[in-house]
Amino acid sequence: MRLLLDTHALLWWVAGDARLSRKARAAIGAADNDVHVSAASAWEISTKFRLGKLPGVAAIVDDLAAVLASQAFQSMPITVPHAQAAGLLAGQHRDPFDRMLIAQAQAEQMTLVSNEALFDRYGVRRLW
Repeated sequence: MRLLLDTHALLWWVAGDARLSRKARAAIGAADNDVHVSAASAWEISTKFRLGKLPGVAAIVDDLAAVLASQAFQSMPITVPHAQAAGLLAGQHRDPFDRMLIAQAQAEQMTLVSNEALFDRYGVRRLW
């Protein structure tokens, strides 16, 4: 299975946080799953760290690429088609990071690992 981690799922995985569901933890840890992290999550983490909303992620912000490599996660760039799809998504969801993750999951036919039930309105496969 090809997984795309929502930002909170990534942070909770790295921190070993109990808020990550058992099902999500099992899927992320399964050797036969390909786990991806969007450039949008790097942007979101860095932005929220700078704004003081994520003070505990300094080590992740300092070298996210190394964190991803240590977990054997693959980075997913934001492409022009991803950006167009995110911008054209219907609905009132205003979070640009979430819109990008939805667009990427749709375009790449990936399962989005997230606790955000709102994503279900967009027809993405969501695992939690």
